[in-house]
Amino acid sequence: MPNISANSTHSQNKLTSPDTIKLQDLSTLEMAIALAQRLAITEKDWHKLKSNRPARAAEQAASALVFLLKDMPEEALIRFQQASGSVSYTHLRAHET
Repeated sequence: MPNISANSTHSQNKLTSPDTIKLQDLSTLEMAIALAQRLAITEKDWHKLKSNRPARAAEQAASALVFLLKDMPEEALIRFQQASGSVSYTHLRAHET
């Protein structure tokens, strides 16, 4: 994942759950970065997950969201396209039941 930092304004939407009270202090971009970091495949897990289409798609989509929020739509589009290519049609059909 690229080196990205959070410099966005706070979201106007307030969360009300006591468990998520700290999320109110984060900007939308900061939350997207946290999600991208959570979904990033580590070097330790790379060989195990590199062929896992849903894991790769989630990683790419989260990265795309960060680029989109940083007003870098071209970079976001590349990653969204990679994410959509990571999930097979057969896999998607299996989840429609």
